[in-house]
Amino acid sequence: MRTPPCGHTRPPSRFDLADPDLYGAGNPHELWRTLRRRDPVRWQPVEGRSGFWAVTRYPDARTVLNDHARFTSTGGVMLNMLGRPEPAQNQQFAASDPPRHSLIRGPLHHRMTTRAVARHAPAIRTFVREMLRPADGVLDFAELTATLPLAFLGPLMGIPAADWPDLARWVSMSVAEHDPDVMLPDGPSATLDRGHRQLFAYLLNLVLDHRRRPRGDLVDVLGSMPLRPGAVVANCYSLLLGGSAAIPHVPRAALAELIRVGRYEHWARQPERIDRAVEEALRFTSPAGHFMRLATRDTTVGDVPIAAGDAVVVWLGSANRDEAVFADADTLTLDRHPNRHLAFGDGRHYCLGAAVARLTLRVFFEELFATFVSFEPVGDVEHVRSNWLGGIKRMPVEGRRR
Repeated sequence: MRTPPCGHTRPPSRFDLADPDLYGAGNPHELWRTLRRRDPVRWQPVEGRSGFWAVTRYPDARTVLNDHARFTSTGGVMLNMLGRPEPAQNQQFAASDPPRHSLIRGPLHHRMTTRAVARHAPAIRTFVREMLRPADGVLDFAELTATLPLAFLGPLMGIPAADWPDLARWVSMSVAEHDPDVMLPDGPSATLDRGHRQLFAYLLNLVLDHRRRPRGDLVDVLGSMPLRPGAVVANCYSLLLGGSAAIPHVPRAALAELIRVGRYEHWARQPERIDRAVEEALRFTSPAGHFMRLATRDTTVGDVPIAAGDAVVVWLGSANRDEAVFADADTLTLDRHPNRHLAFGDGRHYCLGAAVARLTLRVFFEELFATFVSFEPVGDVEHVRSNWLGGIKRMPVEGRRR
């Protein structure tokens, strides 16, 4: 077990940031608040896999995410890769550093700017309206929003709606392998491996089909690049995972909080402020809970020494509630401006799909507010058991249409 530096307090056993149960209970914020105040760069041991440095303050988080010379992405970017070799190292834009990162990401970025994705707005709006059309009375809002990723994955990657149930299950196995709803009898590791294998097999078939019948979408862009077939699939996986796993949880968590504090109607009456609403929902919910980096050399974060090779994990959900940066940070407020949150990360690895995510969420909230007068809870909210995905998997509500 790695020994923290002299004077660095080891966390009590109950403070386990890698434990999915902490997030399945739905409220890691009390712990994050304590860490930001008392121990913002803290060594967290992980049984059988050494451990990692937990970074919980906003300025430190930005430092780690922006400095690819000291903190590399090539060893994997999620905690479920801790202690595992990263098979997509320097082949996937998420698992590479500049300049290699820029060579892979660049051609995709041109298709994912705000201007480029704007042409998909009518199709996204049609999709969302159809999604909300049958919704009335008592419903599970998590189930209602489960297909939201298809609003953009269809146009961007050519993924058919009929394939979504299987894809959604495999995605869940890849990011929430500890959740009892998706975990296989053989345990989390087997679940994670099966999810990865199924997704990669599906995406390989998708790439091969695009070669036979090009559509001019992101899969074709990747297929035209000088990448080996496995790298093309790995980058398709990154695109699929980033959007499909996280985006549905933003409206779920935001609506749950608006219902709790009685502010839904206040937000719904101000459609002209929808862009601020989207940014605040992203900050408040932070569905992608963390990003991992490996230290390339002996260095420091804050005043804490970090050894070369150590894993450093930035907790985005904590950084986005940093009281030193965001006033009244635990309040979901429509008036917050500016709002430089880290829900999409920061630096060179800033989320490639940020523009289409913002567009999809803006359209969804516009249509939700235009369709429903109010919501009331009719049961308990259940959270995903995952240390990466900060999300809601069940949310029974009663909606009243206009």
